[in-house]
Amino acid sequence: MTTDTFRDFIEKSNIKEDLFAATDIDGADSTALADTQERAHELLLREQLSASVRDQILEAYRAIGTDGEERLVAVRSSATAEDLPDASFAGQQETFLNVRKAQFLDRIKECWASLFSRRAISYRNQKGYSHRDLDIAVVVQKMVDAEKSGVMFTSHPSTGERRIVIEAAWGLGEAVVSGYVSPDNYVVDRATGEIESATIADKKLMTVRDEETGETIRADVPSDRREERVLSDAEIHALAELGERVEDHYNAPQDVEWATIEDEIFVLQSRPITTISDDATNESTGETVANAGAKTVQAAGDVLLRGLGVHPAIVSGTVRIITSPDEPDTVSEGDIIVAEMTTPNMVPAMKRAAGIVTDEGGMISHTAIVSRELGIPAVVGCDDATRKLVDDQDITIDGDRGTVHQGQETEECES
Repeated sequence: MTTDTFRDFIEKSNIKEDLFAATDIDGADSTALADTQERAHELLLREQLSASVRDQILEAYRAIGTDGEERLVAVRSSATAEDLPDASFAGQQETFLNVRKAQFLDRIKECWASLFSRRAISYRNQKGYSHRDLDIAVVVQKMVDAEKSGVMFTSHPSTGERRIVIEAAWGLGEAVVSGYVSPDNYVVDRATGEIESATIADKKLMTVRDEETGETIRADVPSDRREERVLSDAEIHALAELGERVEDHYNAPQDVEWATIEDEIFVLQSRPITTISDDATNESTGETVANAGAKTVQAAGDVLLRGLGVHPAIVSGTVRIITSPDEPDTVSEGDIIVAEMTTPNMVPAMKRAAGIVTDEGGMISHTAIVSRELGIPAVVGCDDATRKLVDDQDITIDGDRGTVHQGQETEECES
């Protein structure tokens, strides 16, 4: 459904002015934001699609799948202000998986309503984007009952180095994108095609379709597969070759979501990498400028945790452990957030933090995307940071090497 479909719907339903007038609020007022979100959802779900639009949408829906089968689809938002050079809009709009016909039309309108969610309005206010100039499309895709899935960066998302970074986990990709699983991480040298590294994670959970209800659920990974390597060398090379083709097509480094079923690779989404700065990479030569990874941490204590560094910088601060949705309000300037994972609702607290450490997550997790955008170091996939660290503890994090040290940094030495 194109952006024109959305505009036509809100104009002919006479709700356009009510929708956008509700966004003229203080982005820091949580009560006003909640009221606006509720009002937008009510307006959009209350109004009915015109018969002609509804018939066209359902006709396209029936064309997906085989006659006689229940058609399960993914319904994904695609706003006109997403994946911009200075703003990722990570997690701001909704995606619904394993959607059945009975839910289908409402899920489309819920995608539209997510343009007016409290987190989306707050984010746009902070970035200075006009609410009235935005539109939203909806993409509908046939569900792939993925055996393996993940993401692929055709250049390193932090440094711009010409290395393909692939993350993979069992089941649907929601586990990787949401950051509640730490995926395997594979790095391929684009110049030689050599697999430089393969880091195998303990993948505790996966996203799957419940066979009885058809709903998308989180499930435990069988114990014998938790630390099993997801991708073979042949699959890594096939993905890397595909990544080269996708980047050639778009003529820019890409962030690609993919899934496999019976050895066939499906590209679910491709978008530009938004976090590579102009001076990170010399586009003509592929040479990378030296970064914070050239320094080592001289901290007061030993390495406490190891994970995946997702933004190359070093910072010291005081631990603030977040275990519930209400606790981000306790984060002060210069604290280091420690959480199982972060969510879009935690962005205001992340803006105040000096750094972030999470139990789960990879290079495409919400934590990784937002920390790179904010320019603060983060270490994800530490497994047990929320159990090993305590509130008010002084730590130093190295966002390049993926280490968390006891105590405050005393100096930096060239490595």
